[in-house]
Amino acid sequence: MIAIVGGGIAGLAAARRLRANGREVTVYEAGGEDALGGLARTYGTAGDDIEQFYHHLSKSEETIVELAEELGLGDRLEWLVGKNAYYVDGVVHPLDTPWQILAYPHMSVYDKFRLGMLTLEIDVRGGIPSFDTYDDLADFEDVPIRDFLLDHTSRGVYENFFEPLLDAKFGSRKDDVSAAWLLGRVKFRGERDLLRGEILGYFDGGFAPVIDALIDDVGREHIETNARVVDLDTDDVGGNLGGDGGGDGDMIGDGNAGTVSTITVEQDGETRTEAVDGVVVATMPNVLEELTGYGCDIDFQGAVCAVATMDEPLTDTYWLNIGHDAPFGALIEHTNFVPPERYGGDHLLYVASYVQSPDEWLWDASDAEVEERWLDHVEELFPNFSRDSVSQFRIARAPRAAPVYERGYLDMVVPYDLADEVADGLYYAGMASEAQYPERSLNGGVVAGYECADRILGN
Repeated sequence: MIAIVGGGIAGLAAARRLRANGREVTVYEAGGEDALGGLARTYGTAGDDIEQFYHHLSKSEETIVELAEELGLGDRLEWLVGKNAYYVDGVVHPLDTPWQILAYPHMSVYDKFRLGMLTLEIDVRGGIPSFDTYDDLADFEDVPIRDFLLDHTSRGVYENFFEPLLDAKFGSRKDDVSAAWLLGRVKFRGERDLLRGEILGYFDGGFAPVIDALIDDVGREHIETNARVVDLDTDDVGGNLGGDGGGDGDMIGDGNAGTVSTITVEQDGETRTEAVDGVVVATMPNVLEELTGYGCDIDFQGAVCAVATMDEPLTDTYWLNIGHDAPFGALIEHTNFVPPERYGGDHLLYVASYVQSPDEWLWDASDAEVEERWLDHVEELFPNFSRDSVSQFRIARAPRAAPVYERGYLDMVVPYDLADEVADGLYYAGMASEAQYPERSLNGGVVAGYECADRILGN
């Protein structure tokens, strides 16, 4: 039996591929039934479910599209226009079409030209265009993002466009981020219709039908919830790898300790041991370290994400970046992307912020305190907004929502196959895997799950 630790999309994708190839699998999810799907989990609404953390697909996310087709949901995937804008000095500036970009008053024509060349991945330094400068992201792994932008665009582009976005995304960690992340994000983003805007994917019914179909395909009898894996042993002498179960700890971080043989599971107040032929850890790397002693140096940022249910729209924009001193980095009005009729006529707005440290006010604040402060600032940004229009304000928190893509990141990713580092039969498909570089995504979770499954299958 192959044990999958974690019932997010990576763990479910690995389980599905293994089951399809005749392998016996059990998925162990520490949370309840509603935790399945991980960061793709949802809330109920007056219509379709809505993701707790905003989601859409870019055209580059091909693997999850193929998975949806295999699950019989390919015809439910819609490619829609996601309108983007930038809030600066009290004004919402649309930035979708060439003429809207040209009208943006906070950059010069030269700045806009340099920004445009970067988004097209054309290096115009020296006056001679180069089309292959940005092909290998590894070339920019150790380049600070600020230095890169000042060299490859202009000071106006950095200070008036990117710097506020980096402040919102990485806060105090922005100077640690590598240029490779930014270039990877440029490559990752979706197609753009010059007359309308960015083309993004969303499923009719949201991501809940995809997760439900994936669970059904794995088989609910092969998924255990409220089941926390707390220890992992090998067939070597004294083979405890450092989980909560104790052991001598001599093999922690010392290389191969034999072959994984058993796991210890806590469920419903009871503890039991299960024999295994292999283990896929499809969670954050801190769980891998707790189970095996294998440490990962990648830092993660948390996220606090609210969904406000309103009886009227706030803007006509989907994704509004905030170039303003606000306690959130973006306002994502989901029902300017997907029609409000799918949610019983309600208008749904995400208010989101990343958290770089658990010491920040936002992380410890109560839901009521976050709601009060955030809606105060929405009223400040939009004087015509009335909080009386908000009927519900639901907050989700993820302590490790995304990696901090700092310089040297590729040297810190966790291998899919940990035979050399820890023990034979141990695999990793969590967010610290290579599939989540240079941008974390649901697609990357599916890829990581497949990579581990294929190694187990010998492919």
